Amino acid sequence: MIRFIQKIGQLFLGFLATTGKLTLFTFQSLSAGLRPPYYPRQILRQLSDIGYYSLPVVGLTAMFTGMVLALQSYTGFSRFSASGAVATVVVLSVTRELAPVLAGLMVAGRIGAAMAAEIGTMRVTEQIDALSMLSTNPLKYLVAPRLIAGVTMLPLLVIVADIIGVFGGYLVSIYKLGFNPGHYLKQTFDYLKAIDVISGLVKAAVFGFFIALMGCYQGYHSKGGAQGVGMATTNAVVSASILILLFNYLLTAIFFDK
Repeated sequence: MIRFIQKIGQLFLGFLATTGKLTLFTFQSLSAGLRPPYYPRQILRQLSDIGYYSLPVVGLTAMFTGMVLALQSYTGFSRFSASGAVATVVVLSVTRELAPVLAGLMVAGRIGAAMAAEIGTMRVTEQIDALSMLSTNPLKYLVAPRLIAGVTMLPLLVIVADIIGVFGGYLVSIYKLGFNPGHYLKQTFDYLKAIDVISGLVKAAVFGFFIALMGCYQGYHSKGGAQGVGMATTNAVVSASILILLFNYLLTAIFFDK
């Protein structure tokens, strides 16, 4: 019994230590990102990696999500003679919920893992120590550009996902379910409000921050050679995904009455 309580205590203390280390790392990274010098080439590289190269996977995810959502909504609503609400459900679900969450999870799997692997490899091969020896702040050179790119590019990816997801629902509704194109578009624009899009973009900015933060944090503190880099990569994706789902609920609750 005592050994069990001791184990619980060790886990709790470890959790507190990790939380404190992550909090300190977050504030140091934010401070580094808000003060010069900046590294434009690093920022542009991260903007390209996170934004441009993530477009295919985010676009395909949004397209098929919108198509499936239209089919499933029609299946459910037709039982209550409310199939005309499909357009409303598709546009609200995509803009407020599905586009930011799915884009965040896809980018976390692609970019969060890449960040952790790259920075983790630099850590175990002592390249980060070399940067410090050359009077270059590793947080400014490695972490700040990724945070800036994550917060900037994920909302842009979500805008694209919104458009493609709604278009996917439109295609299925018109060509498979037999909706009138003009009536479908009218319902889409009549029920879409600015707050629907804004709430999704706010979520996207928060998710982008957490994806970049966890990828950098796990890679920056990795150790133990190739095995440590592998663990850091896994932990970056898992922790970013959990934070995305957690803060998705919290932000949804904030925007619930709006």
